[in-house]
Amino acid sequence: MTRAKILVVDDDPGLRTLMKVRLEAAGYRVTLAEGGAEAMVRAAEDACELAIVDLKMEGMDGITLLERLLSIQPTLPVIILTAHGTIASAVEATKKGAYDYLTKPFDPKDLLHRLEKALEVRLLKGEVERLRTLVHERYHFDNIIAASDKMQQILRQVAQVAVTDSTVCLYGESGTGKELIARALHVASRRTSGPFVAINCGAIPEGLLESELFGYVKGAFTGADATKRGLLQQADGGTFFLDEISELPLNLQVKFLRVLQEREFYPVGAGRPSRVDIRLVAATNQDLAKAVSAGRFREDLYYRVQVVPVFLPPLRERPEDIPRLAQHFLRRFSREMGKDIRGFAPEVLQQLLQHDWPGNVRELANAVERAVVFSSHDTISGDLLLLGNRKRPNARCDPLSLKEAREHFEKAYLVQVMTEVQGNVSRAAEMAGKDRAEFYKLLRKYTLDPAIFKGGKSPE
Repeated sequence: MTRAKILVVDDDPGLRTLMKVRLEAAGYRVTLAEGGAEAMVRAAEDACELAIVDLKMEGMDGITLLERLLSIQPTLPVIILTAHGTIASAVEATKKGAYDYLTKPFDPKDLLHRLEKALEVRLLKGEVERLRTLVHERYHFDNIIAASDKMQQILRQVAQVAVTDSTVCLYGESGTGKELIARALHVASRRTSGPFVAINCGAIPEGLLESELFGYVKGAFTGADATKRGLLQQADGGTFFLDEISELPLNLQVKFLRVLQEREFYPVGAGRPSRVDIRLVAATNQDLAKAVSAGRFREDLYYRVQVVPVFLPPLRERPEDIPRLAQHFLRRFSREMGKDIRGFAPEVLQQLLQHDWPGNVRELANAVERAVVFSSHDTISGDLLLLGNRKRPNARCDPLSLKEAREHFEKAYLVQVMTEVQGNVSRAAEMAGKDRAEFYKLLRKYTLDPAIFKGGKSPE
């Protein structure tokens, strides 16, 4: 791994020179320091990617320097150099955060090998942290599009329960965003650094579901050539999302009940139980109470998963969210396809608001993606939506009056502009050619709160 910057700290000038020659010959950039104070100055001037620190130095010793370097660069790999008589101290240094230690005199090939491995670990840690940050940004409650009062209320409810370990059961039609809410629950919980593991009970054949959930031991059945950890074990310390729990077969419902009651289960073929620490978030598009009455779902399991029920409304019941969701998908797919599409024609927003959306948010995303694929202009026109004839039950088929049409357009236009400027009223008023006070009057007329448009790009 060449061109990485290495900080070498040692009070022996001969060793510093030797290190510089060998490391630069291997393609590294090297900064030298003869003691802890100088090393801290060098590290502050230009961040290094790895440090090699002598354990025994006059003034500041290696362990003190290690702690100070890690206080300003927590992911910095530090290799401690030590003599044979101080190996115990070097081991102590690894407990305090050192990546590794090397005994003098050292083999140059061994040094380079350890450097390479340490830098690989640093890159992996950086990538893990980057991905964790992206997940937090994407699934934070503030970034979920929810302009409607119904969804705002649900997000407040979910945010309250997220900080607990209570079991949550999400009810909603397919495509309403149950997994999105489950992931947001995980990100906002104390288990956020643990895994989020999801399984759809209806998507896996019944014969395979048990081994997927609970895992199996070697020799449990023909083809079990090695022990396999199940999804429950993989979720240990984190959140387990059981989607379409109503599809869980009755024989597995008994076993899953034990997981919730005792936090333990038997992998297939195992003679002793495995313990697991999970937070369960279940989801279904069925009425579990009716499933209990019909004998398809165990009553005792029902009460175990029904601790905090959350009901996600279908998209047709929250039309206020449609323009913002559509605009979000338009930005996302335009970016992914390298197209510069600015918005929707006015009649398109009317079509979006009148459609019944049987597939909910997922159907809306597909409709916008399809329109972006076929669009050759900077505005999406109505002929590209291909929505069919399904309209909301209260959507009118006869022409609107001029006053009604004007109000529909006006509200849709306000939503589109406020979405574009992310709730900045001054910019929106400027785009609309209105003064700020006049624009505020229009927002009040249609009960549009600027706060709901803040937060920028967000997931569906």
